[in-house]
Amino acid sequence: MGAQQDDDTKSSNAGDIGNADPHIPLVEIQSFVEKAKFYTSLCLGTTAILAVFGFLFLIPFVVEPAISTILADFSPHAVACVVTEHVYVEGLKNCSWASCREGSAIRCHQIKVNYSKLSYEDFNKKTAGTVPWDVADTKFFINTEGCGYPPRVNCSEFAKKFGYQNMGKIFPCYYSRTYPETVVSRYSWDENLRHLVLALVTPIVLFIVSLGVLCYWYCPPMGKSCGGPGRNLIDKYARKEDLEPLLQHSCGGRIRGRRRGVLIVTEGSPPSEGVTPDATTPESSLLHVLNFNDNNWPVIAN
Repeated sequence: MGAQQDDDTKSSNAGDIGNADPHIPLVEIQSFVEKAKFYTSLCLGTTAILAVFGFLFLIPFVVEPAISTILADFSPHAVACVVTEHVYVEGLKNCSWASCREGSAIRCHQIKVNYSKLSYEDFNKKTAGTVPWDVADTKFFINTEGCGYPPRVNCSEFAKKFGYQNMGKIFPCYYSRTYPETVVSRYSWDENLRHLVLALVTPIVLFIVSLGVLCYWYCPPMGKSCGGPGRNLIDKYARKEDLEPLLQHSCGGRIRGRRRGVLIVTEGSPPSEGVTPDATTPESSLLHVLNFNDNNWPVIAN
């Protein structure tokens, strides 16, 4: 008797397993997809916000200096320079201009040079003292702005390389053809253009892509949304009855019944079975009204 009960229990368990809801894995997949979409949306929103702030941060530090460098139109080939004066000063009043200044520091180096418009290689081929300087005692800068932040700008190394004991030595430099009184120690057209393009393109592309994906997910076109402008459903549904499940699932409404040839759909959950007519529904609570034309085809009203 006990063995028979055990067999019945096993068969009952086996039947329960065999009759398990086949939609459970699908529900789990949908839940996983929703979670992935939520966290992805969170990351995309954060990326869009950071892209805006990053772009605003890059404007004074990368974009503006790069544009100033382009407008200065520096000589593409290095010319010969020699330092004539080097002064190290402190205080805002004394640092009216600076060859090199780190950030907003009140200490700065002021270096002046002579330069010849001959290329550095051609100048070195000449006998020393036979070539006159084209511009004398002009300001010498580490870059177009004359300032920056470590590690790209190191004023101590800059001063050791061009000032102090190295004064009087010939070295390559670049002068501005737009402002001949401006001379810099290093210049590269390709590098300057690359920094400008990256500073402009990177945050803009990140912002547009992030915002585009979010809009695609959460802002569907008006024509595809439920209850949009009038649409004729003749091409897809052959009978009036075929439209009822569509409205229940897509609009989240409840079919309350028909009134004088009009299908009435109101807010709320769909009924568990059948259609429950309700002639007392006020007109203000109607969500969608479905009319039928002369050929008995359903048309969603505006």
